[in-house]
Amino acid sequence: MERRQGSAAPAMRKSMAPSFASLRAYGRAVAETHRRFSRRAGSVTTTYEEMSRVRARSGTDMARTLRWTDLVGLGIGGMVGAGVFVSTGRAARDLSGPAIIVSYAIAGLCALLSAFCYTEFAVELPVAGGAFSYLRVTFGEFAAFLTGANLVMEYVFSNAAVARSFTAYLGTAIGVETEEKWRITISGLPNGFNKLDPLAVCVILILTLCICYSTKDSSKLNLALTATHISFILFIIMIGFWRGEWKNLTRPAWPAKHPGGFIPYGVGGIFKGAAAVYMSYIGYDAVSTMAEEVKSPVRDIPIGVSGSVAIVTVLYCLMAASMAMLVPYDAIDGEAPFSSAFKGSDGWGWVSNVIGVGASFGILTSILVSMLGQARYLCVIARAHVVPARLAKVHTSTSTPVNASLFLGGLTAAIALFTDLNVLLNLVTIGTLFVFYMVANAVIYRRYVSVGSTNPWPTATFLLFFSLSAIAFTLCWRFLPNGGGAFKTLILSGSAVAAAASLCAFALCVPQAREPELWGLPLMPVVPAISIFLNVFLLGLLDQPSYVRFGLFTAFAVVFYLLYGVHASFDAEECGELSAEAQICISLARPVVAGDGWTYKV
Repeated sequence: MERRQGSAAPAMRKSMAPSFASLRAYGRAVAETHRRFSRRAGSVTTTYEEMSRVRARSGTDMARTLRWTDLVGLGIGGMVGAGVFVSTGRAARDLSGPAIIVSYAIAGLCALLSAFCYTEFAVELPVAGGAFSYLRVTFGEFAAFLTGANLVMEYVFSNAAVARSFTAYLGTAIGVETEEKWRITISGLPNGFNKLDPLAVCVILILTLCICYSTKDSSKLNLALTATHISFILFIIMIGFWRGEWKNLTRPAWPAKHPGGFIPYGVGGIFKGAAAVYMSYIGYDAVSTMAEEVKSPVRDIPIGVSGSVAIVTVLYCLMAASMAMLVPYDAIDGEAPFSSAFKGSDGWGWVSNVIGVGASFGILTSILVSMLGQARYLCVIARAHVVPARLAKVHTSTSTPVNASLFLGGLTAAIALFTDLNVLLNLVTIGTLFVFYMVANAVIYRRYVSVGSTNPWPTATFLLFFSLSAIAFTLCWRFLPNGGGAFKTLILSGSAVAAAASLCAFALCVPQAREPELWGLPLMPVVPAISIFLNVFLLGLLDQPSYVRFGLFTAFAVVFYLLYGVHASFDAEECGELSAEAQICISLARPVVAGDGWTYKV
């Protein structure tokens, strides 16, 4: 074999050598980064490829042992953690007042719309990759990697934060001061990183071993812990309605200082509260990563994902109502609203300890489900070879992604050992909302665009214009003063009308390119479009540190992709295919056109 532009054997070895075979090979690969990026960044896979060739890279298949009851339990366990015990108080006291009940209902609706988008993809593409796989078959490898990397990072930091909060809640439940008894202060380390939490590390490592051992057994453990946690929540709701007073829904504790009524902060306060409590719903997306292990995806996934969100919405609204009845909104403790509501009651102080126990169980289920999800995300990202392929392996005995589980478990434990809870909380949430936004865009694009047979520009133009309208609405809502008067009303109304008009025009003028064979999102494209708008709105209400973190980590992910991911992916998808083709062409003595643009011949 010879190359038309140089010597024979050395040239072939140059093309066929993996990018990481030597420093010289890597140097040549880096020099070709721009060309490889142009080939790989927008490369999409088909549903068939994801479920056959790509999934086969893990070796052993994951065992299909889960039913809809497992998915509902995992969804509830993933969502109902300790967050609701904290976010409810702050949102009610500072943003919504007693209308926090409505805020939870709005946030639940937004979560349900996103859940519908996930469900259509999960039924059509029942693999473990969740959003990464959905975006890879729609927008290509680069967009999928950036989204998946941010989501995995969110899981790691969130699990570390929740594990540290387990120490605090368990201490509250048994009356131990955690800062003095269970955490070790190292004076030589900077503030925020100088209080070691060995208990949080133990919790993470134990749960890591559980998810490595068996997904079905992990689901059974989750069901047991979730049932216990829900019983505590129902107890809190019952006590709240029993001892609460209806007057607290409209009367503040200090009428001279704070406005009264059910909506003391106006309609704007309700939406701000919805943005604040929406984080309590994060976790249901982990259910979609279990699709590869579900016995009947068509039946079980819609029930599991949507059913868990609906149940949790009802529970949250009832919890918010019981708290609003127990304490006037301006007297709520923002840090521990439920437990503090009982500490001052004669003979009822023990209820705060019960709340601590319930929150501890909720923390365990939240970590367990999140760790199941994060391992499966990383496993499928590794199948694409944009991270080391060793992380994609599924163990032959346990049928679980052991390598990915151990790696992320160790990383989470290391972060939880050193990093303070407040530092971690500033690093979470924005990535998940961004993923929800991307999935909603992807479900519309996939319905209306068929590669090679339809023009993608009408759909892409609509999605861009609709997102820009939502961004304009959000920026106006957040930054123009409340007394902006007619100008603010004009901008808000104009943005909303522009979004609605573009949606109507798109629905009427652009036909769908494909119909889902198994389960389809209702009212297409209205439902995902509303989800896009709400996710943009909620993203716009996050604080500046969230965007700084998102920008920094996204920049790190881009650098990692350019230095490693694109080359590993090129080796697997381009050179791997050339190697197989080359063997055939050698036997037929005809030219071989390589992925790097060189032409070889025998």
